[in-house]
Amino acid sequence: MNDCLPSQSPLWQKVEGVVKNVIGAYGYSEVRMPIVEMTHLFKRAIGEVTDVVEKEMYTFDDNDESLTLRPEGTAGCVRSGIQNGLLYNQEQRLWYMGPMFRHERPQKGRYRQFNQCGVEVFGIDGPDVDAELIMMTARLWRELGIYEHLRLELNSIGSLDARANYRTALIEFFEQHQEVLDEDAKRRMYTNPLRVLDSKNKDIQAILGDAPKLADYLDDESQQHFAGLCELLDAAGIEYTVNQRLVRGLDYYNRTVFEWITDSLGAQGTVCGGGRYDGLVEQLGGKATPAVGFAMGLERLVLMMENMGNLSLRRAVDVYVVTAGAGTMLAGMKMAEQLREQVPGLRVMSHCGGGNFKKQFKRADKVGAAIALVLGEDEVNQGTVVIKDLAGGEQTTVQQAEVADKLAHLV
Repeated sequence: MNDCLPSQSPLWQKVEGVVKNVIGAYGYSEVRMPIVEMTHLFKRAIGEVTDVVEKEMYTFDDNDESLTLRPEGTAGCVRSGIQNGLLYNQEQRLWYMGPMFRHERPQKGRYRQFNQCGVEVFGIDGPDVDAELIMMTARLWRELGIYEHLRLELNSIGSLDARANYRTALIEFFEQHQEVLDEDAKRRMYTNPLRVLDSKNKDIQAILGDAPKLADYLDDESQQHFAGLCELLDAAGIEYTVNQRLVRGLDYYNRTVFEWITDSLGAQGTVCGGGRYDGLVEQLGGKATPAVGFAMGLERLVLMMENMGNLSLRRAVDVYVVTAGAGTMLAGMKMAEQLREQVPGLRVMSHCGGGNFKKQFKRADKVGAAIALVLGEDEVNQGTVVIKDLAGGEQTTVQQAEVADKLAHLV
């Protein structure tokens, strides 16, 4: 787990701000769920034979109940929708942002407490909303300036019935190649054989080229749905690759699955992933409701932005108020309050703690202010203030009533 220090927070604020603005431009509404849920919620939703449930959840006993820090957001969002009557015979387009928790091997841009933004849509079953979510993510990458560093992979994993038939064929295939399966693959072969397709074991990867293809088992409706999605993405000019091994790591997905992947963080990494989960609402006790969504890790987005450099970040402080002399501190604080009111968004810091001009200007430079406002006894008596450009050194004296107009360009 890691700290986000003051030097890093401007970049986080930029990323979070762009994410919120892009999602808001599509008319989605924010929902906020607790970070702790009943453990059985995740076991039912994610699947007991998954890395998340088997190895990664932070679970603890609370009196007679088993609780878990949320490892992902979809299950909690569905639970909230059912519990609060938001889903049945309704259309909902929701988003959330906050910390998630998984006990996994830390690596670059990945921590055991990490921040995630998720988007979930309920009540729409066509490929059009799948395409909208992918278009939304593509717009987000463009707004962040990282589009060229990401590639989109798509697949359809079909209906539950189609996957059951494929699952049988896959088990038969793995039974014929048990000599190359590691212990993890042998354990999953009967409980969750699709996850063996995700194995990083090179020996297993070598035989997967001969494994049955999921596309050969897709039902007609899933094929039509996927064709419709691809047609919409083609029309929107969004490039993608169909990856028939892409299955995602959680059990609740069906039909469309997708991932945005980058190679710019060293090892290949998924920055954003999602897909349809039409059976999950009913599985968790609600009425059958079509659903689709995605989630993205904010740490990896921030890391990509850092690696790119040339970041245009808003400074933490625009104006630093420097005062010296009898009665100037009160006058300076009063002026700072007036500026905050007259120029919304202007970031004004008043010097506190005393000290001479040299000390105060040193502090102004340290916090990165663009402008210093200087108030001495003469300025207070004459109703003026000195505006000093801290980068170039130029300074002018103006009437205090004019200061707000002179500084409006900083916002």
